[in-house]
Amino acid sequence: MKLKHSLKWSAALSLALMTFVGCGRSPAPETSAAPLVIGYSDWPGWVAWEIAIQKGWFEEAGVPVKFEWFDYVESMDAFAAGQLDAVTMTNGDALVTGEAGAPSLAILINDFSNGNDMLVAAPGITSVPELAGKRVGVEVGYVCHLLLLKALEAHDMTESDVTLINIPTHDLPQAFAAGDVDAVVAWQPNSSQALQAVAGSTAIFTSADVPGLIYDVLAVSPTSLSERMEDWEKVVQVWYRVVDYILNEDTRDSAIAIMASRVGLTAEAYAEFVDGTQILTLEEAQAAFAVSDELSSIFGSSKIADAFNVANEVYDTPQNVADYIYPAITLGLGL
Repeated sequence: MKLKHSLKWSAALSLALMTFVGCGRSPAPETSAAPLVIGYSDWPGWVAWEIAIQKGWFEEAGVPVKFEWFDYVESMDAFAAGQLDAVTMTNGDALVTGEAGAPSLAILINDFSNGNDMLVAAPGITSVPELAGKRVGVEVGYVCHLLLLKALEAHDMTESDVTLINIPTHDLPQAFAAGDVDAVVAWQPNSSQALQAVAGSTAIFTSADVPGLIYDVLAVSPTSLSERMEDWEKVVQVWYRVVDYILNEDTRDSAIAIMASRVGLTAEAYAEFVDGTQILTLEEAQAAFAVSDELSSIFGSSKIADAFNVANEVYDTPQNVADYIYPAITLGLGL
């Protein structure tokens, strides 16, 4: 996904999208609108949508939706091909798809990774400095490559201190088990699979060490957002019903069981994945939408991702990250 595209967004778009509509939980009104087609994939903050799907909350809210399940990269390709109204992506990958010709607007922040993205090292390697001269498997140009650079930076090291082996993320556990590399950098479920594949391996650096480096969002086509603003507002409101269900101690077990069933794991196993994901409350998401250069802000995080993308020749020209972020719906809730 290294197509070149010049992306320019007018401030008029943001001004045109400033309408807020309430949404109750009464039975859904009849609607003839086509469903909003949303691509989602195997990450806890996105699997969480399954709760609303199974419980019929979109129907209650009166918004027609169709969720389609993908492998992660394929979901971005489908969005870029115009097959989806929205897709679940990291904030950094949203920049990549935009530069490739498929701009999007993040209307909500699901979470930030808080330990699920891991640098996993073979037995005998217990710290990042011990990776010097070692082979590290990572999918170059993707978010875990950025995590590796942050791990090295935290220990006064650079990429030249290790040997990068470019491996698709879903193949990393097998490469690690085969001894092709001394360490791998991956997100869940691949990171846990790597740990399980090699007895005695350990996570020596994770996204919990750099909270806010990786935000996970719902990225919507600007055309769909403009044409279906009221429906997208309802989608966001349903999301915070999901968040409440996950974070409420009385319903957390049920929430995890639903999520686990979607990916074919036990609830006990999936609980660990949920623990490594900082699913944001409304108040936390509103704070993360504040403009800042810090990692506590999606704006600051996205600037770091943009610099990474340019440095690794994912695309050539730095982008205006604000063109990819639409806080108005989230900021308008609870007022």
